[in-house]
Amino acid sequence: MYIKIHNLSFQYEKAHPILDDCEASIKQGDIVAIIGNSGSGKSTFLRVLAGLEKSDRGACYINDEVIFSDQVFTEPHKRKIGMVFQDYALFPHLKVSDNITFGLHKKSKEEKEQTLKEMMMLIALEGKESYYPHELSGGQQQRVAIARSLASKPKVLLLDEPFSNLDAKLKKQIRQDLKEILRKSEMTCIFATHDIEDALDIADDILVLENHKLIKHDKNYV
Repeated sequence: MYIKIHNLSFQYEKAHPILDDCEASIKQGDIVAIIGNSGSGKSTFLRVLAGLEKSDRGACYINDEVIFSDQVFTEPHKRKIGMVFQDYALFPHLKVSDNITFGLHKKSKEEKEQTLKEMMMLIALEGKESYYPHELSGGQQQRVAIARSLASKPKVLLLDEPFSNLDAKLKKQIRQDLKEILRKSEMTCIFATHDIEDALDIADDILVLENHKLIKHDKNYV
């Protein structure tokens, strides 16, 4: 398996456990949905994988490399994991081009330009490089946020409630756009959602976070 999560547990100080001995195995290139009610720990699970929270115990391996364990903690910027937050977290004062290349400080000007060109083609927003976030639709902002995460060539992409801010009429189209982007980039993706329709529409596998544990469900029987 490309991603292996073993005995992952987490709780905030002086609080009840959020995650308790969670197990998961994910194949390379798969799109996996983490589904659960509000407050079930979906976002916390993603934050632990990204290194924004530290697990109490357990381990995560990507392609047999230890990302974290009881003995190892890899700093977030060294994990090669991209994360798109629920509000997209775009910089409002930066143009689309600068948002996408923001994390490419060590790259040459030519490399940045090439990456920007590739990302704009991938998300089908060519010609909008000089736009600011407020000039884009919600779906377009999401694409830019995804492109920014993909620009640094992560091994895994995490998405926190990627469809929650979208108009219901646009939701289905945006889901298909996202699926196409992920397939084209051959990216392994884990996304959190409270909506079963999101999971059924684009996920290869579904993991339900219930009673602090991850339970794998067959899409045909959800």
